[in-house]
Amino acid sequence: MEILWSPWRSEYIKSFKDEEQNQTCFICEAINNPTEKVSRLVVFSSHSSIVLMNKFPYNAGHLLVCPVKHIPIFDELSESELLDLFQSIRKSLNVLNKSLKPHGFNIGVNIGRVAGAGLPEHVHFHIIPRWNGDTSFITLVSDTKVVSQAMDEIYNMLVKAFDEIS
Repeated sequence: MEILWSPWRSEYIKSFKDEEQNQTCFICEAINNPTEKVSRLVVFSSHSSIVLMNKFPYNAGHLLVCPVKHIPIFDELSESELLDLFQSIRKSLNVLNKSLKPHGFNIGVNIGRVAGAGLPEHVHFHIIPRWNGDTSFITLVSDTKVVSQAMDEIYNMLVKAFDEIS
């Protein structure tokens, strides 16, 4: 890998100010509207965390595991909230393994807009089930992702599995 040094760009980078965030937090909307669980794709909640399906999934069963507390970084969670969040991640993996039988997972978190966070003010984990061959020529040729199962079908399957495991 070749590295190009351009120290003069640091002034340009420093010139950016944090963008004003006026968008609604869809995670908090899901938390604050428990009667809208289905429309907000909530599949599980505990006292300190919530699990919902990603409305724009990378793959079938793409989940978001979030603290109930509206925070941008994990440092603001108590030990019990952090433990509950990781227990919800483990439970989500068990449910996805049982329901969808993926060959593997990508698990990640984007902290800050420059890291790719679409909602930087409410930190959350992504759990993405992966299967051998889940990326095909269409992804490479047309920058298009094919999700092979209907959202409502996956939703019902996951809610049932979370109920059974809880």
